[in-house]
Amino acid sequence: MTRTDAKNNPLEEIALPQRSEAVTVLSPSGKQIPARVAERGPNSISVLITFIADVLEPDQLEGLLLEFPCARGLARVGGDVVLEDRDLLRFEDLYSIEVLQQREFVRVKANRPVLVYVGRDRMPIQSYAVDLSGGGLLLAGPDVLEIDEEIEFQLTLSSGSPPMEGVGTVVRSDVQGRRAIAFTVLSDANRRRLVRFIFNVQRAERRREVDARERHGR
Repeated sequence: MTRTDAKNNPLEEIALPQRSEAVTVLSPSGKQIPARVAERGPNSISVLITFIADVLEPDQLEGLLLEFPCARGLARVGGDVVLEDRDLLRFEDLYSIEVLQQREFVRVKANRPVLVYVGRDRMPIQSYAVDLSGGGLLLAGPDVLEIDEEIEFQLTLSSGSPPMEGVGTVVRSDVQGRRAIAFTVLSDANRRRLVRFIFNVQRAERRREVDARERHGR
């Protein structure tokens, strides 16, 4: 897709990330630069590069993209890039490059704590997720959960952040007593957090695979 063609793709339903949310700046070479949103306008966004070692020069701005979670998956947008300060970039006249749909997400293994509320009395039961995807999770029990039962849950992605709250339905169980939960209610903010977590896990796995191949090659 050429730059001219890409500019014809409006942002449409893509919600831009909020101030202080984490984003990734992608260079044409494939380098991923961590950043955070400093300011956001109707069709512009300023981001602060997180690490000083990743600071860009004026001749490195051509072709930069922004990547961030959205309700539909992982969004990549382009725009006219201005260097406002040595570590501050402004993307103007934004246009959509692509959205990686949730159905394209692979399931990732993630042993994360989950608090489940079951029954009329909303009895809290502590469990954990065996794996996660963009549309649900595999829960290590409890055995009391029935197929088609609706549950409320709190999923902790990291120890330093508040848990994700949502509602899901038990869609199946396996011989090990694990329950597959399909999300039915999940806020856009929590979905973005989950998408970011999943992609970070995927990237870490790919990085380990590359490092292992390089060590084996030597």
